[in-house]
Amino acid sequence: MDSHGTPASGYWYGPDDRLDPPAAILQALRDYRASEVATRRSTRDSMGMGETDLLALRYLLRAKSTGERVGPKDLSRVLGITTASTTSLIDRLVASGHVRREPHPTDRRSLVIVPTVATDSEVRATLGQMHRRMMEVAESMSAEDARVVITFLRRMSSAISQERHHP
Repeated sequence: MDSHGTPASGYWYGPDDRLDPPAAILQALRDYRASEVATRRSTRDSMGMGETDLLALRYLLRAKSTGERVGPKDLSRVLGITTASTTSLIDRLVASGHVRREPHPTDRRSLVIVPTVATDSEVRATLGQMHRRMMEVAESMSAEDARVVITFLRRMSSAISQERHHP
């Protein structure tokens, strides 16, 4: 117990070699998350954009790679933002040269939002090395270890989602 009567598990109070395995796992997740947040912040800063802008680009680049067409309504839905916010977002990304609006090929009343080739290159240059290092770590795992990690992370995601939907 700490001075406030709270269990000193280490999860909330920093690393401790004496942690029990569950607390050590949660601490490792917390450390990973802190690294990821810092990297995302650095990426946003280097690209001169906010979190929502970067999430939009990630979605648009993924959609482009699969041949999916993305309109403003799709962005609103995926990002969970209003249509007005989506319009502002698209305006910013067009002005910065990251995306362009194009007529929908089959619905002349609609537009599709397309990332530019330069954006794809910029994102790859900014995040490529980090992704390669992460892939090396994942590839170094045995198939059984990978199954354990995947199951664990999916269960953790579910536990967090349940909290979000049932506080």
